[in-house]
Amino acid sequence: MAKSKTQYVCQECGAAFPKWAGKCEACNGWNTLVEEVQPESTPKGLSVAKGRRVQFVGMEGAEKQPPRRSTGLTELDRVLGGGLVAGSAVLVGGDPGIGKSTILLQAAANLSHRGRVAYISGEEAVDQLRLRANRLGLDKAPVELAAATNVRDIVTTLEADPPAVAVIDSIQTMFVDNIESAPGSVSQVRTSAHELIKLAKRKGFPVILVGHVTKDGQIAGPRVLEHMVDTVLYFEGERGHQFRILRAVKNRFGATDEIGVFEMSDAGLVEVANPSALFLAERDAQVSGSAVFAGMEGTRPMLLEVQALVSPSTLGTPRRAVVGWDSARLAMVMAVIETRCGLAIGANDVYLNVAGGLKVTEPAADLAVAAALLSSFSGEPVPMGSVFFGEVGLSGEIRQVSHTDGRLKEAEKLGFERAYVPKRRGKTTKPDAQVLKTNEIGHLAELAQLFETKN
Repeated sequence: MAKSKTQYVCQECGAAFPKWAGKCEACNGWNTLVEEVQPESTPKGLSVAKGRRVQFVGMEGAEKQPPRRSTGLTELDRVLGGGLVAGSAVLVGGDPGIGKSTILLQAAANLSHRGRVAYISGEEAVDQLRLRANRLGLDKAPVELAAATNVRDIVTTLEADPPAVAVIDSIQTMFVDNIESAPGSVSQVRTSAHELIKLAKRKGFPVILVGHVTKDGQIAGPRVLEHMVDTVLYFEGERGHQFRILRAVKNRFGATDEIGVFEMSDAGLVEVANPSALFLAERDAQVSGSAVFAGMEGTRPMLLEVQALVSPSTLGTPRRAVVGWDSARLAMVMAVIETRCGLAIGANDVYLNVAGGLKVTEPAADLAVAAALLSSFSGEPVPMGSVFFGEVGLSGEIRQVSHTDGRLKEAEKLGFERAYVPKRRGKTTKPDAQVLKTNEIGHLAELAQLFETKN
């Protein structure tokens, strides 16, 4: 009988150690090492038997685009690259209560009218799923529900009668009975996902896996889980806002960094066809400290409101509060304003907010943030009907960004009249805009001249 050995496996990164420690040396996570017993076996190599020769083919070929299965949700299809691909594996992650199960139940209801859909839950009973479907008005949809956690039983059932689409909610609750560790451990998550993905590719139906996230917002379990699947989607949003963002961070069948915008309502998640108009609906253009940023999310241009509040500080160390943007980048923009423009803004409390709960990561937002800060510092509103985009360098120069024409067209479509953009160095072509006027800015000091700043 094979002996067993004990090792301690990190539940966040999958690294194994012979002894327990409070901190994982691989990912620096605290209290993540869990004892797991694994059978000890001696590697036997490939023996003397020869394998089959691998056949190589050339790069050229008449490969067809993989057929897509529409989910019935336009925003979800956009993020997937056009729909679900047969035999693909999709991983959907997000914070608890963000709406993962809701959007997948809505998609399953739409898909069930064009094929058999199996929805297997390891967290909720069938009665709970029926209550959610009744609340969403989907109780008449022919979705097949089941509550199970044993991967062996699930694989046997789906292999005997393969569905058109299978949903597993969630992968952290599944377990393989010949592994001694508890459900949710690294070995259980890795093995369960491997068995389900292997079955889906063998039978040719797409499988959607729901994944929990850690406190850092990453998919819980081993990092290899994201490498095993074809598409990784993150569901983002703030609990206090009704907007939800579905973001693709990996997609073998479509573009990455694509997003879909939804609005949480009593009837579930509703698609937002024009998110720019929705994010700017409650904006007051006459208040200082508010600037509109023309950003890009994947291939979609999107206009957002950046709000800044600069107020005198009574503390020895002024406060910095940032929501929806990088706090380190705010410190950089403030340092450039103070050093290159000669404005003493660093001694004040600064609060920055991206309205609507959206998180902005692209550097093109620097110019809009600078405009909001200068507006709040001077007390002068930003010029009416203006949008901003551009990257700010440490010397104060405004650097060019990509997709300039797409940003300008989106601003023109929403009725904006003027755009402050980086200077087009070495380019003679003008953006294809009829009404929108562009003001090219080469240095941040030129933007500061728009406001009657106080020293």
